[in-house]
This record gives sequence, C-alpha cells and structure tokens, in this order.
Amino acid sequence: MVNTSKPGDPMYGHDWIGTAHVPGGVEMRLMQREDEFTILLARNELMSTRACASEEALATMTSERLNGTTEQEWLIGGYGMGFTLRAALRVLAPDAGVTVAEIVPEIIDWARGPMQDLTAGCLDDSRVVLVKDDVALLIDAARDCYDAILLDVDNGPDGLTRRDNDDLYENDGLKAAMRALRPGGILAVWSAEPDPAFAARLRDTGFDVDEVIVGETNDKRDAEHVIWFARKG
Repeated sequence: MVNTSKPGDPMYGHDWIGTAHVPGGVEMRLMQREDEFTILLARNELMSTRACASEEALATMTSERLNGTTEQEWLIGGYGMGFTLRAALRVLAPDAGVTVAEIVPEIIDWARGPMQDLTAGCLDDSRVVLVKDDVALLIDAARDCYDAILLDVDNGPDGLTRRDNDDLYENDGLKAAMRALRPGGILAVWSAEPDPAFAARLRDTGFDVDEVIVGETNDKRDAEHVIWFARKG
C-alpha cells in the first residue's frame, strides 16, 4: 500500500492499493482509508463507498416498475462496487436470475479481495452468473431474453472509461437493447447528469421513457443523478 497524496488533495490520507486498466480505455486506481474505498479515474472520483443511494435505486426502482413479474432475468453491466447487484438481490425472488457483465478483471479481484466485507458474498449468490466480458456483446447476442437491463458502465451516456461504450447509447446500441428485452422489459441507465439528447434517442428508438432524479446519498444537500427507465412496449 502506498500513500502518494499530499495535504489538500481529496485523497489525502488514503492508501493506493490497486491499479486496473480498462480494455481500450484508461487507468483506474483503488484507494482506501480505513473502511472507506474509492475508485479513481485519473484523479477524478468514479465511485465511492460514501455514496451509493442512486446506484441502489437503479435496481430497486427497476424492480418496482416490473411489478413482481415471476422468474425475472436481469442483466447488469458492470459490477462496480456491487451496490446495484446487492440491491437487486434484496428485491428479486428466489426464482430470478442475474447476469453481471464486468469487463475489468481487477474490479472482481478487488471485490473478492480488499472489499470482500462490502461484497458480502453477492457474487456467490446462486441467482448470479458473472461474465467477465463486455455487456454490449451479451446485449447484441440476446433476443427477448431479459426483463431488465441495467447499465452503469460510465458516468452517463458517453464512453468515459472507454470510447467503445459510446455504442451502448447510440441508436444501434439502443435498438440492440430493445431486441434483447422481453415485452414490457426495462432498460435502466444511470447518469451523473441530465442528457436531453440521449433521452430523445431512447424515445426515437420506441421506448416509453421515465426520467427520474435521484440523490447521490440520502442527504438532500448532496449531488443529484439521473436514471432513465425505458420500457419496451
């Protein structure tokens, strides 16, 4: 463990405990201070254990919209710190299935290593299938397979961590998601900020779109994020 930060740096007092390289993208660092973890993209905070409310809402609000459909099949891309997956497992029935696509191997190594207490065994739940690959490949290969596709692979509808992720949010990627969903299924997309052009593309693809503002934490003074819930007719 190496502490490279200086007084005044947001990461001052954190130890740098891991490095990951996104395929075709950028470097990420795992930082730790006591029981708090942060993943940095360059020097920017990508995710942290301090703020998880909107990531959890991605799952819980999707479940509410699916109204208790039986034998649900979900696809989550990617794992991150697992907040969305753990929230999904809390609300899904025993007969559900959840495929998690994570393209960065180190993310899973961190989940099973330094963050194993946080992970709480969610990757070993019998309902979970972990695929260490690009979520776009799973979407492209699917036809009427999923009740829900949950995307939190960037800070929003652009390829922040890797440019190839742009394809998920463009017209062809949205059409692929439409094909992959079952009738009445939901494509849920997390974003750090609004994107009217993306919302318009969802509607142009034929989705019925609900845009929801969700707090970063449960403190109303903190930042707000956006989740689009796009339903297939």
